[in-house]
Amino acid sequence: MHARSRFGLVAVVLFVGGLAIGGGGTLIFGPNTGGYDTPRSVYIAQEATLDATIDSLTQADVLVVPAAFRLVARATGWGQQIKPGHYRVAPGRSNYHLLDKLRRGLQDPVRLTVPPGVQRKRLASVLGRRLEREPTAFRTALRDTSLAGDLGSTPGRLFGYMLPETYDLYWQTPPKTVVRRIKRGFDRFYERELAAGADSLGLTKRAVVTLASIVEWEALRDAEKPAIAGVYLNRLDRGWPLQADPTIQYVLLDTNGERVGRVLHEHLEIDHPYNTYQHQGLPPGPITNPSPSSLRAVAAPERHGYLYFAADGTGGHTFSRTLREHNRAAEKYQRMLDERR
Repeated sequence: MHARSRFGLVAVVLFVGGLAIGGGGTLIFGPNTGGYDTPRSVYIAQEATLDATIDSLTQADVLVVPAAFRLVARATGWGQQIKPGHYRVAPGRSNYHLLDKLRRGLQDPVRLTVPPGVQRKRLASVLGRRLEREPTAFRTALRDTSLAGDLGSTPGRLFGYMLPETYDLYWQTPPKTVVRRIKRGFDRFYERELAAGADSLGLTKRAVVTLASIVEWEALRDAEKPAIAGVYLNRLDRGWPLQADPTIQYVLLDTNGERVGRVLHEHLEIDHPYNTYQHQGLPPGPITNPSPSSLRAVAAPERHGYLYFAADGTGGHTFSRTLREHNRAAEKYQRMLDERR
């Protein structure tokens, strides 16, 4: 073969090799996630196969060329090492970067908001859905005697300390860890914002949470919560029964499994430790998980001479100092209801 021919052949081989290397480099290190504006969430289930992972990435509209991702995953063997979890995938990322994140399990936390004024079943459902756990596991954790004791509470009261805030938690975090995290968040909030006010009123942490849970179900407007808290504290100071309708709603939930649109006289006769028409003082524990505004209202109540309040038909209340004033306000509200009917 002439020298010129040999030189040409070498040049062709090098050229083709360069194309292969360049193509492989682009396949591995070139961008393969879309040009969307903000990172997108992808959930990889437990024991997900490579195909299932690609389905999840495709459903989230993350991959530009799914086949390229599959090819790199199989060629590197990383497709068999993908860890379950919640991942935030930034735009313009390469197959290498994405596979490295998934195989190393570099999860991103899930933003979870605890709703206020709900019951265990509802909260467990929210937590389970967001963190990919069975809701029953969270209900069990909230009733766990050992966990409640470690957190300075009891199984019947722990739920009231599930502070309605937004938390960053990792997907599939164990339920007990979630409950512990939220309770400790409550403890920090209490020391920072409530402890001084509660101490000045002679209220324990449990008393604050219990009374705040009643205020939570009583008030539709945050602005009224300090006034309502003030009424209940005035009654406690005088040794009166609280006579709080929300506790009757809790009794009905506990005995019949549902609340009613209006508390009737017959409901006040139910024998139950949370019936504040029959039992003096605060009930044994919270009836729900109060919001920060309800907790602040109890720790810093409005100082006034009101002992009664009645709904005014607009979502607010009319406050009264005497029973006669209260009866007039209640009759006015009843006439309004009759006219609406």
